[in-house]
Amino acid sequence: MDRPARRNGHHHGPAVPDRPVDHWDRRVAGGLAFLRRRLAGDYEIDEFGFDPELTETLFHPILRLLYRDWFRTEITGLEHVPAEGAGLVVANHSGTVALDALILSAALHDRHPAHRFLRLLGADLVFRMPVVSEVARKAGGTVACNPDAERLMRGGELVGVWPEGFKGIGKLYSDRYKLQRFGRGGFVSAALRTGTPIIPVAIVGAEETYPMLADIKPLARLLKLPYFPITPTFPWLGPLGMVPLPSKWLIEFCPPIPTAHLTDSADDPLVVFNLADQVRETIQQTLHQLLERRPDPFGP
Repeated sequence: MDRPARRNGHHHGPAVPDRPVDHWDRRVAGGLAFLRRRLAGDYEIDEFGFDPELTETLFHPILRLLYRDWFRTEITGLEHVPAEGAGLVVANHSGTVALDALILSAALHDRHPAHRFLRLLGADLVFRMPVVSEVARKAGGTVACNPDAERLMRGGELVGVWPEGFKGIGKLYSDRYKLQRFGRGGFVSAALRTGTPIIPVAIVGAEETYPMLADIKPLARLLKLPYFPITPTFPWLGPLGMVPLPSKWLIEFCPPIPTAHLTDSADDPLVVFNLADQVRETIQQTLHQLLERRPDPFGP
């Protein structure tokens, strides 16, 4: 009887499974590689200062802990966000601190099949603050003005705007989930000029993170701030008062509103007003529906 064949003089026994890759070893190696690239200047930023690698590696992991674990965020309607090409995401603004814009951008990038970045349009105040301005630009933000918005949309970017501005995030808790005025509809004009679809978004949960009970206007004027909030935890608890309350968040992307057939009406005040009102009403009605789904602001 022949013996089993041997190769290279050695008998081949059962295959030994590879040792499981040490998760922490991979993370440390990835972190060191990231630092080497940063120190060597081996990374890219666009004309607005957006740094995709820094955003994915540093900013989004922090926001991921918030939206996923702290706020237990549920997201619906992502199929309404295009996989490619321009889109103007228009959302309600609230919560004393503009966490809603940051949470929306990170959650959209994580959950969307195409992992799209949301280029945020921010108030002038944000870009006048030394450190905050640099971080905002590296995370993809730019000043909320029509020329910048149109350049981004013509470049096929997904742009996020919060038309309520400081009136939204600075309103009292007693006015929660009541949309404020949408300004002069500049976001609509920008969408019309570029033929970009408008995607209304309703966000429930941000109102309860820092409930504003009062606004000390004289102190706000003294500090040159749009408002000075008094919340259940701030300023009584000092720095701890900046920890957001763990409210339950729901985010819904609504069906897009096409604008390609209205490009010749970008300077028509009536068309702009009607479209802005349509977007506002869509968000307000969706907020009511989401609030019915979430009877307990701090539920599971």
